[in-house]
Amino acid sequence: MNTLETALAPLPRLAVVLSHPTQYYSPWFRWLAEHTDLDFRVFYLWEFGVQPMRDPQFGTTFAWDVDLLSGYAHEFVPNIARDPGTHRFGGLRNPELPERLAAWQPDALLLFGYKHPSHLSAIFWARERRVPLIFRGDSHFLGRSPPRGLKRFLLRLLFRQFAAVTYVGAANRDYFTALGVPAPRLFFAPHAVDDGHFDPADHGHIESANTLRQALGLSPSTRVVLFAGKLVPAKQPRALLESFLAIRAPNTALVFVGDGDQKTALQARAAGAAPGTVHFLPFANQSEMPARYLLADLFVLPSSGIYETWGLAVNEAMHMGVPCLVSDRVGCQRDLVTDGETGWVFRADKRDALAERLRVALAALAVPETRIHIRAAVRTRVSGYSFERAAEGLRAALASIPARHHAS
Repeated sequence: MNTLETALAPLPRLAVVLSHPTQYYSPWFRWLAEHTDLDFRVFYLWEFGVQPMRDPQFGTTFAWDVDLLSGYAHEFVPNIARDPGTHRFGGLRNPELPERLAAWQPDALLLFGYKHPSHLSAIFWARERRVPLIFRGDSHFLGRSPPRGLKRFLLRLLFRQFAAVTYVGAANRDYFTALGVPAPRLFFAPHAVDDGHFDPADHGHIESANTLRQALGLSPSTRVVLFAGKLVPAKQPRALLESFLAIRAPNTALVFVGDGDQKTALQARAAGAAPGTVHFLPFANQSEMPARYLLADLFVLPSSGIYETWGLAVNEAMHMGVPCLVSDRVGCQRDLVTDGETGWVFRADKRDALAERLRVALAALAVPETRIHIRAAVRTRVSGYSFERAAEGLRAALASIPARHHAS
């Protein structure tokens, strides 16, 4: 029996409300069902991810090619929105949700997000029936000031409805603290990915990476800088391309994996680069990503602003042993990427900072001893951001509820 089962007392029956199945949370739910005694059921509000649908930012239609639904209790609540999705306020309208929750009779409700009508209906339902609420989100205030006036008042009022809040990292904790959530109601349940899938020793991943390297014409000695994600302005792929071209690193290639509205412009800009130095690969589904990370000597996530609330691609890359270069406005930076230790960090508001840190990173990784040390530090750091650690935080949040709820 798992230590989480033997060391801790039984927990309340938990309803989980989430917009749609994702490649990050579904494996965690399966892990919880297998390794803990938690009695839970997930209520999904939309079928994106398991039914082929178009993602406007990727500019492609797809469904995730990994299993998102087996191994844990779940159900889909019909969504009657005319334009379903998380891209607009009215995109999640599930009038049957309160009825479905009532039928399952949870002792507590874990809510992911608050920005849609169905989230608000779940809050009202739980408050009316005195079912304790737990919130999970990953927002931060990096690069911006906390809201003032009416917006601040409403957000503080919103978070007072929750008996407990799980935070994913340091910047996210600061967000909740700034909005008045007291420390005793905050529980660390970090963002994590399926480390069994992102295994650098997997022979299938290694063979796929070698095949891909040969297809791209990259020699075994060529260093690879990798970008993987949506080619959209918020992720700053153009800034990465310009920085790479500016530093002219010898025997180094830049590989973009993904699609988006900037792809054509990026390809046009890269046309003048030395042959074989800039490559574009299409959107890669989840089963294909480990091989892409194994190509890389360095993974770069240069996002700025509030767009990159965490950056789970950094977790994925680090599990594959790849150090990362990130903006100081990427939500996971303070937790996972320490400059010079587990990767490199550049200031998003400083001109030429990305190019300077890219040059420093590549120079460091050219030294075998430094490369070995950093890769070991990367694996050690990310090992603390696991499904088990996230489960411990959730259990602590649940365990805190009865005394606090009945005392209120």
